[in-house]
Amino acid sequence: MTQILDGKKVAADLRESIKAFIQKKQISPHLVVFLTHSNPASSIYVKNKLTACAEVGMRTTLIEQPASSEAELTKLLASYATNKDVDGILIQLPLHQNIDTKYVLQQIPPEKDVDGLHPINLGKLVQADPSGFIPCTPLGICTLLDAYKIPIRGKHVVIIGRSITVGKPLALLLSQKGKDATVTLAHTATEHLEELCSSADIIVAAAGTPNLITPPMVKKTTTIIDVGINRVEGKIVGDVDPSVYQLCAAISPVPGGVGPMTIASLLQNTLKGYLAYH
Repeated sequence: MTQILDGKKVAADLRESIKAFIQKKQISPHLVVFLTHSNPASSIYVKNKLTACAEVGMRTTLIEQPASSEAELTKLLASYATNKDVDGILIQLPLHQNIDTKYVLQQIPPEKDVDGLHPINLGKLVQADPSGFIPCTPLGICTLLDAYKIPIRGKHVVIIGRSITVGKPLALLLSQKGKDATVTLAHTATEHLEELCSSADIIVAAAGTPNLITPPMVKKTTTIIDVGINRVEGKIVGDVDPSVYQLCAAISPVPGGVGPMTIASLLQNTLKGYLAYH
């Protein structure tokens, strides 16, 4: 029988441990969230993040103000970037189409970049330097795998999706010493993808393509991490065809798998930012 990797449960346990630590130490980390582009999905994501922070005892400030240029957004950021009372800064993506996202992310001080997307933090990930922030979704995926004691060392992991928020950092994270996976980073243009996946011990589907993972790609011993968030006929679905659920060893569902872990990892990173400078 397929094991369901319940991200809701693991995330709830992680939030409880963070809450207990905050209460014991009598601290109150402060996260500032920028929502600068009108997007219904972004508004929901931000609301969920703010709610999670409140539940564990973290302070939040929401800057909800339209910005359509790098100059506008950089000006908004400036005072929070230098404020010692701010432990983490998060800019909800996507930004306005006129804004250079890479440039704006570089304006966040690396020590407050709780999304882990500043070049310095990504560079620290390359060097396996634990002082940097790890992007929230890859961190959450590793926490979920560890919670269910899914073997990683020496295993072949196929990651489909090469984004800077998931695929690339996750490939680095899983191939580090200590994790010791053999990682193949694939994408929707990869040739012979079915054959490649059929050799995998773990498949991470993060391409944003519904029904990308089909039965011929999966072994009975395969663990699948579904990162896809797609809206199909009014429903949120992942990248994995529903028929695959009964064919693999373990799978993280959509919704209720990686999503809650991403938010719990944001809380981890915000606490880490606080502890580094207090």
